[in-house]
Amino acid sequence: MMLHFYKMTGAGNDFVMVDNRDLSLSSVLTHDNIADICDRRFGVGADGLIAVEPAKGKGDVRMRYYNSDGGEAEMCGNGARCFTAFVDFLSEKGMKVVRFETMAGIVKGVVNDDDSVTVQLTTPKDLKLNALPATDVVPAPVHFLNTGVPHAVAYLPSVDKLDIKKAGAFLRYHEAFAPAGTNANFATVLSPQHLKLRTYERGVEDETLACGTGMTATALLHAALTGAPSPISLDVAGGDTLKVAFKRTKDNQFSDVTLTGPALIVFRGEVLIMED
Repeated sequence: MMLHFYKMTGAGNDFVMVDNRDLSLSSVLTHDNIADICDRRFGVGADGLIAVEPAKGKGDVRMRYYNSDGGEAEMCGNGARCFTAFVDFLSEKGMKVVRFETMAGIVKGVVNDDDSVTVQLTTPKDLKLNALPATDVVPAPVHFLNTGVPHAVAYLPSVDKLDIKKAGAFLRYHEAFAPAGTNANFATVLSPQHLKLRTYERGVEDETLACGTGMTATALLHAALTGAPSPISLDVAGGDTLKVAFKRTKDNQFSDVTLTGPALIVFRGEVLIMED
């Protein structure tokens, strides 16, 4: 069959978007097919595939997110922003505010007047400062926070020349984060409310140009360590600057966490799927 899709980017984090509201695509959205579609040499090429499906509970719709290896993941922050813009695009009357279900819980997305998208993320959990000591591979303490998916974060004097594939894989597969593994983020502080970030994503197994939940974890852990106020801006490898806003208590409990940045449709097309 021919699978109709849209290609979207959220700050360089790119996704294949499909409309599965009638569930007609469920039989072809298999692990292997998704991996083939996301392959950058032999497929469309993307960091992941996102499907719009009917809600099962209290959401307007349901977001299904798959990494480029074909495995389903709990959530994706930049994917959630693209999802919000995509649902707005699919809606005949426009849907500027979308409440959608994810494996990590209900997420609220808003298309702003300047066409940027803000998503209010689920409450972060499992904060662990100094989860790992500095090593030769990652020469700084490593901290941890789950912002819908697990993230390890290290703050370094510079991230420009970092071997991110080596350092990222070291944390991604470290026994401290077993069995699920973790995403890995490496940041440098430009000013108290401005960071520069590079991210290695689990499931992609390489650096991506941006990661929404990684930005969020990096900003919140920075606030926990330094007391930096909201909002915090982050420069990502794709060239964009995004903002994480939040409320924080003295004991580092976070609430009302939002992520704001661009979400754009790049092109649309069709890809041939060979059914079994």
